[in-house]
Amino acid sequence: MVESLRIDLNCDLGESFGRYVLGEDAAMMKLVTSANVACGFHAGDPAVMAHTVALAKAHGVALGAHPGYPDLQGFGRREMRMSPQEAAQIVLYQIGALAGIARQAGLTLRHVKPHGALYNQAAQDPELAMVIAQAVFDFDPRLILVGLAGSELIRQGVAVGLQVANEGFPDRAYLPDGALMPRGQEGAVITAPESVARNALRLVREGVMVNGDQVRVDTLCLHGDNPEAVENAKAVRRILDAENVEIRPF
Repeated sequence: MVESLRIDLNCDLGESFGRYVLGEDAAMMKLVTSANVACGFHAGDPAVMAHTVALAKAHGVALGAHPGYPDLQGFGRREMRMSPQEAAQIVLYQIGALAGIARQAGLTLRHVKPHGALYNQAAQDPELAMVIAQAVFDFDPRLILVGLAGSELIRQGVAVGLQVANEGFPDRAYLPDGALMPRGQEGAVITAPESVARNALRLVREGVMVNGDQVRVDTLCLHGDNPEAVENAKAVRRILDAENVEIRPF
């Protein structure tokens, strides 16, 4: 008997701040199964966090923390250098902030997914990956750590005893080692909805090649911070539904 295909669809949400509005969170929340909520460092604020948590609750979407570097102006996409202790503290701080708001709404966190430069650096830096994983474990060992498929963050998550979820990006091009192609390179970002959808199906079926090894993907990231976000998400859902892929939280 052939095992049925299943996948989680996640989105980075709650990335507005004050009067600055980014993304169509209400529309995206109807199309995904997991929400990664910005925790106030790279984006978001307490009011936006509370609103995003309420949206997730209303739509039955699994809730996760999306901690990033303290870099509002750079949207958390600029690399920073911190001591291991500092990195652990900013992750703990942000998880705790969202967990408190979630608790008030009667929800608990399901997962943690670092954002931007913190995510990309942890994908390659064993020490940074380890302190992030340990911080998540120390907060709650039941949390699932989401990381780039086959990356150092996934390996360190397993090493500290966490459940992990290998993540794929249907709107991004990959390098041969499994890393994402830098956004500044031509062809790094895929924008056409049908191309994103075909790539999503390929990732579900084939996973990601990391230095010649095939790694299964547990969740797909549908970026919410671009103009095509909603159309991309709808196209991905159409093709996965047509191919009888079960869509549910990891």
